[in-house]
Amino acid sequence: MRMRAILGVVTGALALSALAVPAAQADEVQGDTTISGVVVNGGKAVVVGATAKKTITVSFTVKDASGVGWAQAILYHGANIDSADSGAVAKSSDGRSTCTKVNATTSTCKSSYDLEPGSNLINSVAGGWKVWAIATGKDNDYVQKDNAKTFQVQRLSKLTVNAAPEPVKKGKTITVTGKLTRANWDAGTYSGYSTQPVKLQFRKKSASTYTTVKTIKTSSTGALKTTVKATVDGYFRYSFAGTSTTPAVSAAGDFIDVK
Repeated sequence: MRMRAILGVVTGALALSALAVPAAQADEVQGDTTISGVVVNGGKAVVVGATAKKTITVSFTVKDASGVGWAQAILYHGANIDSADSGAVAKSSDGRSTCTKVNATTSTCKSSYDLEPGSNLINSVAGGWKVWAIATGKDNDYVQKDNAKTFQVQRLSKLTVNAAPEPVKKGKTITVTGKLTRANWDAGTYSGYSTQPVKLQFRKKSASTYTTVKTIKTSSTGALKTTVKATVDGYFRYSFAGTSTTPAVSAAGDFIDVK
């Protein structure tokens, strides 16, 4: 098993902690060691705001007939770990996972990592990330996986709505405005998400579910604006389905009183 030290994997000011990992190549296995059940952030996409650091957990199961030696996981963005352009920073001092013995041949291993806007998170690395993982047995068997799991790292989204005028006479036109923004990790703020399809939805005052009225696209600044006829008391909202880099979001309903 060829080993090298990764000191780079840089985005902006980020430098990953020194980690001993194999040079990029196909998955390797020697003996009967296995890695399975990799779970990142409880199985949910990792959604990060504009400024606050986020800590996530990765867990997986390791098996070896001789007993489990040690394990390590690295979270990275890129085609493979050798060409990665960013990575999460392990909170453990040596980068290794903490493995808890289940029985003589099986352990559950867990690690925590930090993702921080403006450091290892910049806008260009939003989307699909991977987990590189390695584990050993007490007999020096090992398994190494370049892509043990894929997961999404997304820029937190926000959506507003305002329906006016209110109150309004039945049959009159109302204007519904709003704005779709998402975390701008480069700037440490929220910026408009342009040219995205967003649904205008309506819920009658007596109803429990929303129905789509129409779909419009955000402007170059993320702004939304459209008109509809007022027919009955109820709530208008905008709803965005999300993308690979940005989670779905719906605005809180804005009530319209129709006279």
